[in-house]
Amino acid sequence: MSRITRSLRKYRVYHKYFGLSLAILLLISALTGIFLAWKKDVNWIQPPTQKGESQELQDWKPISELADLAETAFQTAYPDLPTNPIDRIDVRPSKGIAKVLFEKGWWEVQIDGTSGEVLSIAKRHSDWIEKLHDGSIVSDLFKLITMNGLGVGLIILMVTGTWLWYGPRLFRKWKRQRSQN
Repeated sequence: MSRITRSLRKYRVYHKYFGLSLAILLLISALTGIFLAWKKDVNWIQPPTQKGESQELQDWKPISELADLAETAFQTAYPDLPTNPIDRIDVRPSKGIAKVLFEKGWWEVQIDGTSGEVLSIAKRHSDWIEKLHDGSIVSDLFKLITMNGLGVGLIILMVTGTWLWYGPRLFRKWKRQRSQN
């Protein structure tokens, strides 16, 4: 048996097991990637960004006041939910708003920077979809391991797949040359 044939058999096994072991991660990554590609176009995935009164930051209320207004609005709208601390505030001067994002439940309050009026209270499904997409929904270590494993695994699949495609051609060429001699 030629060296090429042995190599092809070995690579076929590697390719099969790497492909099977990566299939679930690839499926999750692909499906969540599709959702993330549509997040600005589908309101269920991510609430549409509202528009505030002024784009001039000097007209805005202080961030601490906007945060307090957003917390109060959230607690008023959902009194049965436990206290939910603010995770971050996404300031959008070009839209005249601040998006106040909470730590639990993927909630967002959009608030006008000038008037302090609450423009929207909604869930941001895009955040948990993104965490599922990159594996950080489990932990940062899981994300690091799975994303590196996925990347290395895809490289291995590309190399073995290329060899599984090219190897038989090389083998046929070798057989033709051998039969001509």
